[in-house]
Formats: sequence, C-alpha cells, structure tokens
Amino acid sequence: MAADPKALNRRLSALKQIRQPMEQGWQECYDFSFPERGSGLNFGTPLLPQDAQTKKNRILDDTAADSARILSAGLVSGTTPSSSLWFSLDSGSKQKDENSQEDDEEDRFLDDSARIIFENIHAANFDSNAYECCIDMVPVGWFVLYIDEAKEGGYNFEQWPIAQCFISASKKGGLVDTIFREDESTVEQLVTEYGIDNVSPEVATKYYNEKLDEKIKICTAIYPRPMHVPGSLLVKNLPFASCHFEISTLKLLRESGYHEFPCVVPRWMLTPGTSYATGPMSTALGSIRTINDICSMELASLDIAVGGMFKAVDDGVLNPGTIKLGPRIIIPMNDINSMQELRTGADFNVSFSAKEHLQATIRKIMLADQLQPQGGPAMTATEVHVRVALIRQLLGPIYGRLQSEYLKPLIERCFGIAYRAGILGVAPPSLQGKIFTVRYISPLARAQRLEDVTAMDRLETTLISEANADPGVLDIYDFEIAARERAEFLGVPKSVLRTQQKVDELRKQRKAVQEEQQQKQLEQGLLQQGAVAAINKQAAA
Repeated sequence: MAADPKALNRRLSALKQIRQPMEQGWQECYDFSFPERGSGLNFGTPLLPQDAQTKKNRILDDTAADSARILSAGLVSGTTPSSSLWFSLDSGSKQKDENSQEDDEEDRFLDDSARIIFENIHAANFDSNAYECCIDMVPVGWFVLYIDEAKEGGYNFEQWPIAQCFISASKKGGLVDTIFREDESTVEQLVTEYGIDNVSPEVATKYYNEKLDEKIKICTAIYPRPMHVPGSLLVKNLPFASCHFEISTLKLLRESGYHEFPCVVPRWMLTPGTSYATGPMSTALGSIRTINDICSMELASLDIAVGGMFKAVDDGVLNPGTIKLGPRIIIPMNDINSMQELRTGADFNVSFSAKEHLQATIRKIMLADQLQPQGGPAMTATEVHVRVALIRQLLGPIYGRLQSEYLKPLIERCFGIAYRAGILGVAPPSLQGKIFTVRYISPLARAQRLEDVTAMDRLETTLISEANADPGVLDIYDFEIAARERAEFLGVPKSVLRTQQKVDELRKQRKAVQEEQQQKQLEQGLLQQGAVAAINKQAAA
C-alpha cells in the first residue's frame, strides 16, 4: 500500500506542535553561543549572514561558546577518536570453548570487520560531521546524523539541522525511530533528483519556464513499517519506510526504505513527556544571561570612565547643550565652577569579581574546567589517575547514554551497509543466527574500566607480597585470565595477543623441549654413572 502524503503531512503538523514549546529555550542557548546554528527555529525563516553576524555582535562574553567547543571536542575525542580503534565486535557468547577453531574464526571475522568499518568511517566525512553534531548537543541536547552508502562507495554522513527535524519514538521510552525533515530544494534540484515525471505539475511548469532556482518545500519522512518482510530485496518491504513529498501540493516524490533506521539521534537529558532533550548549556543559561548583562553595563561604565562625565550650569555664557568636549577646545564660561567633573559610583572591581565567578560557574557546568588541558608542570601518575577518575565520574552517565543512543546505532548501521556491500567477506557459518555485541574501547570507555585495572594491580601486588609467607595464597588467582582481562580493559589490540590455540602449541613445544633436555640430562647422568662404575671396577681389580 502506497504512502499517503496527506496523512504524513498531518503527522508533520502534529510533530511541529509538540516541539514548539521547547524551541524558545533552544533558541536562547544558540543566541548566546552559535546564533547561526539556530537558524529556522520558532517557525522562523533561515538567518541571513548579516543577521547572524548581528546576533554574534551582541554576545559580549565568549565563555559559553568556548566551553561548548571544549566539551564538544572532549566528547568527540573521548568517544570516536580517529587516531585509534574505539570499538570491537563480539559474538556475544559468554562461555567459549578455548580450543574451538570456530570461535577463533568468529573472533577473526569480527575483528577484521571492526577494523574495516573503523577505517571506512574515518575515511569518509564522519570526523567533520561528528564535531558539528556535538556542537549542537551542548546547547539543545540532541542532534541528527544521517548515515547512508555513498554513490562512489563507502559511507556518507550528513548532519541534519535541528530546525528542520521533528522526531518521535514508536515505543514509549525507546530510541528515536521516527523523523520528519522539512527542507527546501530548488526546482532544478527536485527535477534532477526525482525526475520530471515524478514531480508535481506545478514544479514541472516552473522547470519548463526556467524558474530553476525557486525554492520548494519538501518533507522526508522516515518511520518504522508496521508490516515488513525481513531480508526483503524490495525497498517498499524493508523495516523502515522513507517517503519524500512536496508539502504545498502533497505530491509523493519517492517511496523507499531502509534495513536499519538511517539516523542516529542521541540525547543529553530527556525532557519528560517528549522525545526531545536539553543540553548542559540550558543549566548555565541564567549565568550566561547575567554575565552578558554585566559586560553590557561594564562597557557603558567604561565609556564614562574613559570619556568622563561633567556637570554644567547654564549661566547665559555657558550653554551645556552646545558644549563639545575634546582636545584643544576652549569652552567659554562665566565662572570656573560653571563646569565640574561628575564622579560616578561605578566600581569595576565588583564587576570583575562577579564576572570571574560566573565564568567559573559556566565552565564548571559545561565541564570545560575539567576537560581542558591543565597548565603548569607535568602531572604525576597519581595526579593523572585522579583527574581521569574525576572525568569518568562526570561523563560516565552521559557516556552510557551515548553508547546506547549514538555509538551502538551508528556501528550497527555501518555494519549493515558494509556487510550488504560485501566488503566484510562471508561470515563463518557458526555466526549464523547469533547477534553480535559492540564493545567500546574508546578513551572514555577505557577510563570507565580503569578502576578494574587498578583493583587487579593492587590485588596482585598484595598476593605476591603475601606469597612470601604462604605460597598457597597464589592459588586463588588466575594470572592468565587476569592478563587477558587487563589487555581488554586497556584496549590492547587483539592482534598482539596469542590465541589460546597458539598458546597451547607454544606450551606444548616448550614442554617437549624441556622433556628433551631432561632426557639428555638423564642419559648424561646414566653415562656418568656407568663410567664411574667402570672406573671403580677397574680399581677394585
């Protein structure tokens, strides 16, 4: 059954009404940090460059924007660094046969797949889009990243502007799986993408009349299909529907589908009763407003402090309305006391102190004071551990939400695209029917596991010291399993670790060499005993 543009348009209107009460707060956060990114909110028209610059000029303190950039950079480098592999894949089996060749094949396939996906993600335009997405996350608390296969191969990532996107979840408390995007395209772009036969007669007429640059509003609706066919080759039977239609004419331009939801929509802190969220900047908004007002009053006081303020008496000779102060200007007056300097009660020390306090508050709320590299001498290992532990405590809850709403859907979508394209090869038969799990080895994930590594180190040190008195205490601890767990927690590449099969072969070879050496020593001992016996026999004769 074909999609109904009228029903989709009604759904779009309903989603707009749901989002409307939250837009004012988002707009204000943008106005004090990145005004151009809030373009189109509150049913507004897109900001012109000069209007965006005017809004920027009204920002008198850059603490909020600077803190947002630091937090965004920290989120990107802590979750999806391009310099090191930040995830691995696992078949999800809790108990594996250590001598099983099937398990080794599964691990090898999943490790190779993770490496290929990682390389293709960062070979595409992911890094630039990820940072801009996190820039949106700080003021408004959510963003939309669209993922699809590029025409020339590989991945294509596209950040969809917040103002154009209206989201929902088909399951209460579940992940976002419905998105309506209201966008504008030129007549030429519509005809190029959908074909002259698929656009409305109004658009076709404008195309033939060479009104190629006239803007037409269109809507892209992506939502789960109630009925679908798993593994279907027909796009209209896939789990997620994708419909494009003209908003003014309700002309359906294209209906297709996706195997996975193509957008990842992570959220910072949910707004109760909605699918939307708020960012950390909303918590600091009161301090941001106050510091901007203080800066405004400071500039007014600075003008008075530099140019001075005077009082004058209109005595018939001196006319205060025509006085112009400045260098080498003679002002005629009847009396020397006709004009005097007027002192103000302004105290810049108070404003400076208040500004420093508010700036520190803003940086603390937005975690910029902890994520920013600390100045001064190099920190000791203990200081580094304490700082990493503090950052882990601060970002731990947020990172947990990012794992479930950002990283996991991102990897699943990229895995599906790569596997269907055939670049991952053929999965081992033993993986059929299994659901792979994602393990995160990014800096933030490793920081969360650092406490386990520290606990293991402390226990081993204690056991070794106690073994001097009672060697049997070492029997409670499996050093081999601990070494593999520590390697996983620290993010050590699996390529440098021997598989259990290779370890067994190495131990078998080592045991054979030892047995051979013992046999040789035994033979040499027997020869020596025989020689000694012969010498003793001759001596007795």
